[in-house]
Amino acid sequence: MKRAGLAACLAMALCATACTSGSGASTATPSRSSAASAPSSSGGAARASADLGVDEILHSDNITPVANVPLEAPFDGEHSWNTDLAFQGDYAFAGNYDGFTVHDISDPAHPKVVARVLCPGGQNDVSVSGDLLIVSVDDPRAGDTCESDLMSRAAESGWEGIRIFDISDKARPEYLAAVATECGSHTNVIVPGPDADTLYVYVSAGGPDPGAPNCPAPHDGISIVEVPVRDPKAAKVVATPSLFKEHQGGGGYGGCHDITVYPAKKLAAAACYGDGYLLDISDPARPQVITTVTDRQNFSLWHSATFNDTGTKVVFGDELGGGMVATCDSSGNDTKGANAVYEITPSRELVRHGYFKIPRPQGPEENCVAHNGALIPVPGKDIMVQAWYQGGVSVWDFTDSDHPAEIAFFERGPLRAGLRVGGSWSAYYYNGHIYSSDITKGLDVLRIDDPRTDPAKAVTVEEFNAQTQYAYGS
Repeated sequence: MKRAGLAACLAMALCATACTSGSGASTATPSRSSAASAPSSSGGAARASADLGVDEILHSDNITPVANVPLEAPFDGEHSWNTDLAFQGDYAFAGNYDGFTVHDISDPAHPKVVARVLCPGGQNDVSVSGDLLIVSVDDPRAGDTCESDLMSRAAESGWEGIRIFDISDKARPEYLAAVATECGSHTNVIVPGPDADTLYVYVSAGGPDPGAPNCPAPHDGISIVEVPVRDPKAAKVVATPSLFKEHQGGGGYGGCHDITVYPAKKLAAAACYGDGYLLDISDPARPQVITTVTDRQNFSLWHSATFNDTGTKVVFGDELGGGMVATCDSSGNDTKGANAVYEITPSRELVRHGYFKIPRPQGPEENCVAHNGALIPVPGKDIMVQAWYQGGVSVWDFTDSDHPAEIAFFERGPLRAGLRVGGSWSAYYYNGHIYSSDITKGLDVLRIDDPRTDPAKAVTVEEFNAQTQYAYGS
């Protein structure tokens, strides 16, 4: 989602009339309640999601909210929106349209802010590797520095791409370098290089953008940035493969929203503007398309992808309405703005199975749609946690590909009167807790206590980027 509505408007154009069916006034119905998830409010009284008061908390009995770190200056502006998360050791890095925050999460019940770095550049998607933090910038700036001003998209000198920070001192991140990329960088994903001294960054962005010199037509690929770990200031674009010539979104709008890589399987799943892709990344600098899937009836904007641990399934999510629309009402559109579970056949084709959408109807003033999530590391099971904007945080099981089901949740009531952008942007499990980056409320820390997810507590990792998957039990 881009502030100022460019990507949102394009997304809504792609979904056409499907958006309106999920945006009207609605009332929760008993048939779509979350009884199977054992809902309870923090006050102990069961409530329907659509009936919650402003900021009222509702959660299943197996989820406990343990902490919240609110947004504070300099991230206290009207559009100081929290975005994606990355983790390393005892730290969580939270992107924000105005920069990023470093949190000390060594005590998850008492997280502390270590640094807030003011460096505007929507949407400031983050990835971490060693001493480096990669930050995406997807709006044109007057320059690549943190002090640069926002410019018109038609400006001849507008800069957008990725910024690189040294985070060896978590309290004092140091800006190192920037790399301009075609159409900017909406999201980024780190891909290991051939040795420890090299990493690649796959940069995804939508386009073309009429009138923008940096985003000409056709825009049918990604940018690949090579980062020398010992000399990150020498980072540069080494390839711009045209992977999607035959398949672009509505009206010629192309490129990808997000890519998830699974280096051990030499696979990547690309969620693009119009279609989903399975890629071979045996040579990470030269990815190749294996197969393509299209679902015009049910999917509008292919937003994100998650492999299961064995690399035999991919969950693709649809961001119907670009995150700006109330698509989780009681309209009955259970496949639109949802997830689709695809199994990867031995011949590496993608076969669609079940859909999953949160079973808790939200109010007509709550933006809600499938958004960022990742696996909970339960060996032998396919369970993930996912953000749904104002639909909150959902934990769901897709071990049975045809019958995925929610097993836990956490959410808040609407922000205030009128449709406002808010809720959980990203929700990930990391070393025993769920961390949710709430757009306007800051960082939420949740604990899940459930026999189905308890085995995950034995799994710890030193670094976690949701879009760079590593095997934990396969």
